[in-house]
Amino acid sequence: MANYQEIVHLNVGGTKFATSWHTLTWVPDTFFTALLSGRIPTVRDETGAIFIDRDPNLFSLILNFLRTRDIDLTNVNIRALRHECDYFGITPLSRRLALCDEMNHSSCGDVLFYGYLPPPLNPIPNNGNGRNGNNCSRKNSTASSTEVATNRTHSRNSSLDLRTVGRIPSQDQISRCGRGHSRAASLGNAESHKGLRPPEMNAWADSLKVQIIKAHHNWIAVAYTHFVTGYRLTDSCGWYVVFQSPVQDSVIERIALNAKTGGGATSSGSNTSGSDVMLGIASGSLVRLWAFSTHTEPVRRTLIGTFNLGVRVEHLLFVGPQLVALSGAGSRSKAGVWHTSTQHWQTQDVAHLTTHDTAGSFLLLGTATGAINYIDMQKFPLRMKDNDLLVTQLYKDPNQEPITAISVYLTPKTNLCGNWIEIAYGTRYGSVRVIVQHPETVGHGPQLFQTFTVHQSPVTKVSLSENYLVSVCSEYNHVRSWRVTRFRGMISTQPGTTPKAAFKVLALEAPTAQPHNDCGPYGEQDEEQIFIQKVVPDTDTLYVRLASNGKRVCTIRSVDGSAVSCFTVAECEGALRPRRLLVCGHRSGAAQLWDVSAPTDRAARAVPPAQPNGNEGDESPVADGGPTPDELVRLLSACDLDAAPVPHSPNRPLQAP
Repeated sequence: MANYQEIVHLNVGGTKFATSWHTLTWVPDTFFTALLSGRIPTVRDETGAIFIDRDPNLFSLILNFLRTRDIDLTNVNIRALRHECDYFGITPLSRRLALCDEMNHSSCGDVLFYGYLPPPLNPIPNNGNGRNGNNCSRKNSTASSTEVATNRTHSRNSSLDLRTVGRIPSQDQISRCGRGHSRAASLGNAESHKGLRPPEMNAWADSLKVQIIKAHHNWIAVAYTHFVTGYRLTDSCGWYVVFQSPVQDSVIERIALNAKTGGGATSSGSNTSGSDVMLGIASGSLVRLWAFSTHTEPVRRTLIGTFNLGVRVEHLLFVGPQLVALSGAGSRSKAGVWHTSTQHWQTQDVAHLTTHDTAGSFLLLGTATGAINYIDMQKFPLRMKDNDLLVTQLYKDPNQEPITAISVYLTPKTNLCGNWIEIAYGTRYGSVRVIVQHPETVGHGPQLFQTFTVHQSPVTKVSLSENYLVSVCSEYNHVRSWRVTRFRGMISTQPGTTPKAAFKVLALEAPTAQPHNDCGPYGEQDEEQIFIQKVVPDTDTLYVRLASNGKRVCTIRSVDGSAVSCFTVAECEGALRPRRLLVCGHRSGAAQLWDVSAPTDRAARAVPPAQPNGNEGDESPVADGGPTPDELVRLLSACDLDAAPVPHSPNRPLQAP
């Protein structure tokens, strides 16, 4: 065996080091003990020094620790150093660094963390009623079936340890969760329903990630592969489970949630008045609609019906209490509407449908022919006989460019005269146009107000709000923003719309997941809007940024380390103040909530410093916006760039506003 005082010469990444045999081997079972004992083959340079192909800067820190049993972490990347320690097997230092790293991250989250909704333990149908419901679940059926939904239960104070998230819980944990205030107690015990479990349910356990999240008022719907769970927020109880949909045979592709519905009766005579939640689920071309009455114990679930659009549903939404299904299948594009007062399902062809937006009772539809059409939901009862949705052309693009994004802004005067409306839209060729209809233009349709030709790729998003116009193109979500000048609430030309910022919201998401990972912008039109940036598909980190200038509002990191599978932003009302919540669904099956109201307000109030070569307030480019180069490289290291979606696609599917 070599002498403890023998000098060992090392060449680490081209940098020469000299140390003793004892210094390298006092920690047992490391890379160095195996190297010097001959268990690992050695490579020597021209001077005879042992060559090790690692970072010499980080190695010098590790060598100093082996010499002094102490380390200076000033200006040191702890995560990178810990990675090197794990490689060399220096366990004492690796444990210290792990503790230092965990001091900055807690499973309880940071100050923005608002709540945790764990995954359901065992989703099961209720006596088989959920699997295609009753015999009334047929095309264009309006018969109803009243069922008892799961009992509501508090979603906090759980007896299920957070460490069980992401793996199958033990039987002891399942039995404990059946008592008290369990986060998933309303879903029952797996053993008590073993006979009702369908054979394919065992396979679902491997794919119980959150697929879609929708929010409306103080409600959120969390969709998994075959069922949906509904939660409600109250100041006294926080978030708690209210209902669960029946388990579906088909994979759930779209959902829609409406927390305020009107009364009415189904064709079978069941009264749906008092229902405060409606849930729509789309699979392929079929749409199922349920009403939930949460004012009774237990919660009553009513199947309104199953409807067929004829083509695959690409968007499902509520316009007021009306359920709308849209499909942009080229010349076979269709729109289907279920009206709450008539209990009638109507469909109509809307050729070359590409995008949509809502304004009051109006549904605006952009098409590939350059036309903007609209449907007035309040006029449905007037045209029941011929089943016509009254699709009316509102405007035609002067160059007949395909419309790929649309946004409607209702001014404060809209409620007074009903014909004061402003529309911004984007085209496939990168143009952004603003059209307005004011009282003096009534009878002549909207008039072209302004055109911007700053994008070289198709416009995928556009948002017109009280203070800003924001557009996004398909080139890695390149964003342009303008400040809007208004006079007495009306968009004005003096001094006119001025450029605000230009930045990118990079998102390398798979095309199939893009509808449920929409970057935004989110927020009410009279408030500061935000983007949610998810850079790579498998990441636990999101970046919240202002839509007006791209400035970073905050960074969100999963409390349990699980990857984010989908997200949305919920505008919730509270007793003290409204809350803007970022709701994230995770691959573990859990949902996590973050209150981004305060940081958004602070970021919006911050006055940017004057630029050395520009005017005060010039915010392009934004230095503290998206991920830094170091953060981006770390995120991309876990992403297969060859499988990333193509940034520029001239033929894009139907886009949401």
